[in-house]
Amino acid sequence: MKKTERGVIVPEGMQDLVRDWRMSPARVSGDHVFLTGFNGCPVDGPPPSDPVAQMRVAFDTVTAVLAAGDLDWSNVVDMTSFHVGLRDHLEDFKTIRAGYVQQPYPAWTAIEVAGFATDGVIVELKIVARLPGENV
Repeated sequence: MKKTERGVIVPEGMQDLVRDWRMSPARVSGDHVFLTGFNGCPVDGPPPSDPVAQMRVAFDTVTAVLAAGDLDWSNVVDMTSFHVGLRDHLEDFKTIRAGYVQQPYPAWTAIEVAGFATDGVIVELKIVARLPGENV
């Protein structure tokens, strides 16, 4: 497992999150890894205007954080997705999500929200993964 001191996972290019926001992209606690919520806004720029592109950005960012911890989507046990316009984008979201999650599928809760800190963002993912082991 690649991590910095104290069980923190910081992928290349995400050091500013730690410094500026004072948050860890992912934190290991016991057998689990808790990821910061990642939205449809790339780490280095504004969110795409296309909802599908935003969803892919969110999933790809989570993928990068998992990979930095030597994990992948097969380790994900719980996902909470937050949406502006949930009903408008749910079918697209389900299609994109299906390309990432693996069996046994993680638990999933989808929640409608009024908005996010960055204008134009329509989706955010909160992920909990389990470290590989006998009881995964």
